[in-house]
Amino acid sequence: MKTRTEISALGQFGLVDRLTKPFAQHHNPSTVVGVGDDAAVIDAGDKYQLLSTELLLEGIHFDLTYFPLKHLGYKAVVAGCSDIVAMNAKPRQLTLSIGVSARFAVEDLEELYEGARTACEEWGVDLVGGDTTASVNGLTLSVTAIGEVDKELLVRRSGAKPNDLVCLTGDLGAAYMGLHLLEREKIAFQGHNNPQPDFEGHEYILRKWLKPELRGDIVDSLAAEGIVPTSMIDITDGLASDALQLCKSSGCGIRLYLERIPIAQGTRAMAEELNADPIVAVLNGGDDYELLFTVPLEMKDKVLRFGGIDVIGHITAQGAVLVTPDGGELPLTAPGFESKVAEDE
Repeated sequence: MKTRTEISALGQFGLVDRLTKPFAQHHNPSTVVGVGDDAAVIDAGDKYQLLSTELLLEGIHFDLTYFPLKHLGYKAVVAGCSDIVAMNAKPRQLTLSIGVSARFAVEDLEELYEGARTACEEWGVDLVGGDTTASVNGLTLSVTAIGEVDKELLVRRSGAKPNDLVCLTGDLGAAYMGLHLLEREKIAFQGHNNPQPDFEGHEYILRKWLKPELRGDIVDSLAAEGIVPTSMIDITDGLASDALQLCKSSGCGIRLYLERIPIAQGTRAMAEELNADPIVAVLNGGDDYELLFTVPLEMKDKVLRFGGIDVIGHITAQGAVLVTPDGGELPLTAPGFESKVAEDE
């Protein structure tokens, strides 16, 4: 009898590893990086070309009860291009494919594409293709982003070294709290013909969920200062998961200091209102689209001059630890991530 393995037994990243392991051998010398980083890397002569795909499903990644189509189009572009930015590269082109059911009108799709166009214009990205197909129900979006980078400026997840500083852009957890606010209001107003939810004072966390910003400005700032991070990843699955992915790729450990991780006041306020722990939002929430990167210790002052960047820890030889304000140490763990991180056998 054929063995049946439940997906939950492997976790998200274990599943990806298992499915893609047979493809580790590349047939083409132009394939520089395949599966396992933020984007694939292809040798395009003078530069590297990068490719990344994001799939967004209605009911899983977004709820159109409260997610405006224009914002969805914008966020889809950011989601695709963020993986390019996370490798210190510039997004240049993208394709947008949609599966759409009969409940959507042409005007609805025009609104979706208007949001995508706004994001493309903001970041100088060209929409160069895609596909449109019928769907039995709901809406599906697939974005493939294409970028480029000078070969000597490419940054992967795999370059972190012990004693490197762990740096973070922006703050974390706001998108997760914005989502939970919208879910709460959706439940509260079920059955109302004309719902009027009160979002006053929560604009920041709503914006972080509905209209996240691409951190291409950080790539520009690093380039202006002549800084090439030793490793980098974007925060889409939560700080814990993405930090562990970086460590796994680099074959190292990490120490993160809880009191150094920036959390916006609006995030804390919403967590208190919902009787939730903002640290859970930070570690496991995701959809922040901020950048986590490492630099050598001697670059600390240079990095901190940017503003909006915090040093939240450092790379170690092994182990993954979250240090609490009282000096206690907790193992850094994440749902769906089962692989060991540079531990002794």
